[in-house]
Amino acid sequence: MNKNQKYFEVNKDTWNKKVGIHIKSEFYDVEGFKRGKSSLNRFELEELGAVKGKSLLHLQCHFGQDTLSWSRLGAKCTGIDISNEGIYNAKLLNSALGLDATFIESNLYAVPKNVKGKFDIVFASYGVIGWLPDLKTWGEIISQKLKKGGVFYLIEFHPIVWMFDYLQTPAKLVYPYQNSEVIYEEYKGTYTDNDADIISKEYGWNHGLGEVVSALTTAGLHIEFLHEFEKSPYNIFPGMEETLDGMFVQKGSEKLFPLIYSIKATKK
Repeated sequence: MNKNQKYFEVNKDTWNKKVGIHIKSEFYDVEGFKRGKSSLNRFELEELGAVKGKSLLHLQCHFGQDTLSWSRLGAKCTGIDISNEGIYNAKLLNSALGLDATFIESNLYAVPKNVKGKFDIVFASYGVIGWLPDLKTWGEIISQKLKKGGVFYLIEFHPIVWMFDYLQTPAKLVYPYQNSEVIYEEYKGTYTDNDADIISKEYGWNHGLGEVVSALTTAGLHIEFLHEFEKSPYNIFPGMEETLDGMFVQKGSEKLFPLIYSIKATKK
């Protein structure tokens, strides 16, 4: 068995366990979502712009809230995720809302086999890069699934954020910025509930901005912009505090390093 396959299977099992906890959480607010609340943040809404009438492929979609938020805005959406529980619940949510999104259980690296056609937009957001050992193939798959003139948009936690071990208090700078070796973490709970009855077992990889950009440009995409942001829309790291605009910063580290970055790239 390919060693990465072992890592993927452990991660899939963990994400299958997380889905049930996340769906019931205040963090995801599924009931509010059903009533019309969007799960998208101002960064991606402003930077990706109008999606009405466009086909959109959402990579690593969890249980589909962002996919369905784009669907509500008029995109024809397809969401993929490695978690069968995530995809099952995404389909239930799609049906409950009367939307027409398509959801497919698939490892990202199996997308060329499992997802047909090309798209106007490929989208990925928040906590996705770190599950991928090979960004060169990731970039090639994105390029392959985009129509000519199509747009790839990524909004993601900054690689500096992942240099810290948050299982220590206070968080300690432990991991290299450029780290090709797999990182294993095991901890109680999940980011929506630190006390949840789950042991999260996770294999991940750190990727610097240079590696991300190079994977996309090598695959033939043109980078329109790379933006970095000091604030996060999510309170998922220890010791964060809310700012007046409803965003979050890490106490004592505001403006020392960015928490989020975004990339928009086009296929020429």
